[in-house]
Amino acid sequence: MLAILAKILSFIQETGLSYKLEPIDNATFLPGIRLNQGTIIIDNEKLLYPGDILHEAGHLATMPPMIRETMSDNLENNDLNQGGELMAIAWSYAACVHLNIDPLIVFHPHGYKGWSKNLAETFTGGGEMGVPMLQWTGMTYDARKAKELNIKPFPHMICWLREN
Repeated sequence: MLAILAKILSFIQETGLSYKLEPIDNATFLPGIRLNQGTIIIDNEKLLYPGDILHEAGHLATMPPMIRETMSDNLENNDLNQGGELMAIAWSYAACVHLNIDPLIVFHPHGYKGWSKNLAETFTGGGEMGVPMLQWTGMTYDARKAKELNIKPFPHMICWLREN
């Protein structure tokens, strides 16, 4: 688990996102992880699933910079964050491929309300849930558009942080 955690934290830093390792005293949606003003706070003592860090990073990475900087704690249940959930799921799968780690590290059995295995199978089978929104932001392209542009399609990412 430590090797995977180190790989994930190094990747997050490379993307331009920030994290801090420090104790978390209050309850959190995901054990040992919270967001604070666009920074991922990680409590190593309470962290149960390192892949959850990639998912939270996906939330931050796929939001416009002005929103990213203000994201804290549990995200509101609104249209922006619902779309962001789909983008974060796709982004975190692409991160697994990029890091050459098993997608089940992100889509572990204790997450995604029982849909973890289905999500992993969807993506490994070529599914593109969330990809249209990532494409709309210019972060990646589906197979058809990538072919037109002569670039690699999703899960290859053009950029890891949304710029607009």
